[in-house]
Amino acid sequence: MSGDNGESMGDEVYQPDGADIGEDEGILDDEDTLLDRGSDPFDEGWSPPERPLGVEHVGTTAAEQRAGETLDQRLAEETPDQGAVVGDGIGDLPYGEGERLDDEVGDGRSGRLVAPDEGAHEDAEKDMIARDVGIDGAAASAEEAAVHLVAEQDEWE
Repeated sequence: MSGDNGESMGDEVYQPDGADIGEDEGILDDEDTLLDRGSDPFDEGWSPPERPLGVEHVGTTAAEQRAGETLDQRLAEETPDQGAVVGDGIGDLPYGEGERLDDEVGDGRSGRLVAPDEGAHEDAEKDMIARDVGIDGAAASAEEAAVHLVAEQDEWE
């Protein structure tokens, strides 16, 4: 459609050719994805808890507030304190979490362990052996603290 003055109108003004149509470019750039949520927690919104807050509580209406709660109602809302968890007799942790499973784990903690050759020359022994030279002056590392003394086989019987 052309007007009286020869100007194009409507859809005749812009007719896209094949170069203007965007194609699928594959993987999106990081700034175009929704995976990076940013550091502001308010950008994500908030979902309220799915439980009623005061519906089951006494004192939500004016009449209940004037009347007050009875002692029985107050006691019914309380939860009992959790007492100290008693160990199961093997050690100090209940249900054996982190406890020794057999007699190969010793009770006494060892000190600093030193190889017989003290690391100075070649080891002729095929097994790794060391002797306890006592607790070092500084604090033990986590690895040293994990080593415990095990009784010899003839001491077990």
